[in-house]
Amino acid sequence: MTATQNAPTTASAEKRYATVNPFTGETEKEYPFTETSEIDGIIGRAHSAYLEWRERSVEERAAVVQKAAELLDERIMDYAALITKEMGKRRDEAVGELFLCSMILKYYAANGPKFLEPTSIEPMMGGGEAVIETRPVGALLGIEPWNYPFYQVVRVAGPNLVLGNTVIIKHSEITPQCAEAIEQLFADAGAPAGVYTNVFLRISDVEQVIADPRIQGVTLTGSERAGSSVAALAGKHLKKSVLELGGSDPFIVLDAEDMEATVKAATAGRMQNTGQACTASKRLIVTEDVYEPFVQGLKQAFGTFAPGDPSDPTTSLAPLSSERAASDLHAQIQDAIDKGATVVAGGKRPEHAGAFVEATILTDVTPEMRAYREELFGPAAVVYKVKDAAAAVALANDSDFGLGATVMSSDVDRAREVADQLEAGMVWINQPTGSSPELPFGGIKRSGYGRELSELAMFEFANRRLLRTVPVKKAEKPQAG
Repeated sequence: MTATQNAPTTASAEKRYATVNPFTGETEKEYPFTETSEIDGIIGRAHSAYLEWRERSVEERAAVVQKAAELLDERIMDYAALITKEMGKRRDEAVGELFLCSMILKYYAANGPKFLEPTSIEPMMGGGEAVIETRPVGALLGIEPWNYPFYQVVRVAGPNLVLGNTVIIKHSEITPQCAEAIEQLFADAGAPAGVYTNVFLRISDVEQVIADPRIQGVTLTGSERAGSSVAALAGKHLKKSVLELGGSDPFIVLDAEDMEATVKAATAGRMQNTGQACTASKRLIVTEDVYEPFVQGLKQAFGTFAPGDPSDPTTSLAPLSSERAASDLHAQIQDAIDKGATVVAGGKRPEHAGAFVEATILTDVTPEMRAYREELFGPAAVVYKVKDAAAAVALANDSDFGLGATVMSSDVDRAREVADQLEAGMVWINQPTGSSPELPFGGIKRSGYGRELSELAMFEFANRRLLRTVPVKKAEKPQAG
């Protein structure tokens, strides 16, 4: 997920975590960095909390996570307003993100105890018994981005707190109020001090945290560059890591008996969160039989997006998270245009205050253009015409990324045949890639490794400990003479 932790644009904010409203451009609040001298104490408190937290029953830990979900439900509109203010998400989408967070917390509160039950190994050679236990490992570091400022954190915190780990979160520099709110949420839910900790950490201080022997793992959602750096540090210090990085998800259209529904799905897949999603449908790969009507339908759909205040329920196009994000995306679009791509819709920065880029459709994109290889993190779709399913698979797999993918077809068996050939961690048929608590989330290739959500998330930072019991052989009593 190329949700790079963009620095705010004002000179003073470069030295701080800051809320810079992407719609107004105003710096609304600033926070100092956590001092380097404080880090040892923060880790110490997280480790001490772990030693106590792991001894609580899983039911007690789950009750705290359940309480956090209930408090989130009560505060949902306040939190939504924070998300909108800090990174520009449309208010209804912010509410949707928080609703998903509540579902995730409730899912682990309800199912976590069952996931942690010991598993027997049967049959046992040599008699006796053996079980696999799932035990916590300690304090973890999470490095999280701005594009889903609550969801990204909750999907780390939920399973790990139920498991018995403690969590230190370095959030994005542009969503500090969301970061504070999440820490307060878990505190209000009854998590002891040190179980969940927010830190306004400098990037230069990350290695100190990872290197500390009390930290047992690190998880990051962010750019490839950040992921590579963190993975190298984790490897250097022999720590487990989980990475959720960029994506350039293909959306393959094999046929379209219902073109209106297909275009609607493609539009939703590409434009969710103003296109700022790792699993957004960024490459629309369409067979030649239905290419022209699909492009015309998509053009019509994209033409309905107009920039506006993201807190206004009538707004259809929100700003990007920052001026830098908007500028970077526009540069990628302009590179494609300069090298011969066709602009079907958009392509420009609108004459509107705020970090906006028009809803853009590009065709005739070729490998020498940045848009062919790079992730377009915003409201820009690239549409490709291919001869058949085999060509669609070849183009879909011609990517450094392997996060999600979508296959659209009225013939589900045909869609599954195509899905089986795709290099991706998640494939959805007849629906854009999404997220739900029970579904594992993660990718392959340069999209990272490891899985979040579902039962699998309980085991990423766990000691899958073997307990083997062999009965004691009693000595035979001597026979009476």
